[in-house]
Formats: sequence, C-alpha cells, structure tokens
Amino acid sequence: MNSVFQDIYSKYHQDLFQFLFYMVKNREEAEDLVQEVYIRVMNSYDKFEGKSSEKTWLFSIAKNVAIDHFRKQKSWRDRLYDKFDWDRQSIKDTSPLPEDSTILNEEVKMLYKCLDSCSTNHRLVLIMRFINDFSISETAEALNWTESKVKTTQHRAMKALRAKMELVQGKEESVYE
Repeated sequence: MNSVFQDIYSKYHQDLFQFLFYMVKNREEAEDLVQEVYIRVMNSYDKFEGKSSEKTWLFSIAKNVAIDHFRKQKSWRDRLYDKFDWDRQSIKDTSPLPEDSTILNEEVKMLYKCLDSCSTNHRLVLIMRFINDFSISETAEALNWTESKVKTTQHRAMKALRAKMELVQGKEESVYE
C-alpha cells in the first residue's frame, strides 16, 4: 500500500492541491483538504475496483471532500473572495511589461471573482476542465455524471461566466466615464 500511495502522491499531488485550492481559495484549507483526501484514499483503496482511472477516482474523492467542507461552513460564498491572497497569485512569467502584468492581474482577479459567483457545479466543471485539464470523460467519471451532463454544464457555465465578466467590465467602464 505504501508504494501505491507514493505513486498516487507523485502523480497527482500538485493537480489535487490546485483543484482544492481553486475550490476553497485558501492555502491552509486546501492543504487540510488534501490531507483529508489522502486519509480517505488510504481507508478505501482496497475497495477501489478499477472501473475508472485512479485519477478520476481520486478527484471524485476530492470533489466530495470539498463539498463536505462547504456544507460545514456558514456563508462560505461570502468569505471565499476575501480569503484569497492575491499577492501570491502566480502568473506565468513570460517577462511582460509591468503595465501588462497589472492588466493581466486585474483580469485574473476579475475572472476568479466571477468564478466564485458561479454555482458549485459550474465551478467544478470549469476548474476540472480548464485548470486541471481533465477531458470530458475524466470529468464525467470524477463527478459521476454522464458526458452529456458535463458538456451541457460546461456550456452553461461558460455562458454564465462570460455574462458575469461582461457585467463586471460594464460596471467598471461606467465608473470611469
């Protein structure tokens, strides 16, 4: 079991942490949730039947851990945005000009703010598909959904996210006019 756990850890730890971090927007909470996922993996690995890949099974557990965490919190949606430390936000360093970095950072902030206001299902699909690079079938397996439901939810999530971003941009532009 120890070598199996090491294998899972080495393959998926970074993706698992990122997924939970994007869900809870707090490094310490994400680290705690990762530990909870590993505890559940250790307790239930002997029940893993191999009907799905280890990756989708692991992220299915992570999704359930995140949902359990949200259920325990009171008014978690109101606190998500406040808990995120924007100073530690990592942006790929391609040596952009400082003003480009500022604009990009503002766009990233707006994206995350709008993502936070999405429903849990929309956020799950968007994070899995576009941040963790899951395929549609991997996302469906992890969420225990059909591929059709993933595609439909992704389409609706993108539409809702785009509308929220346009609304925020419109409000920002009217302030400067």
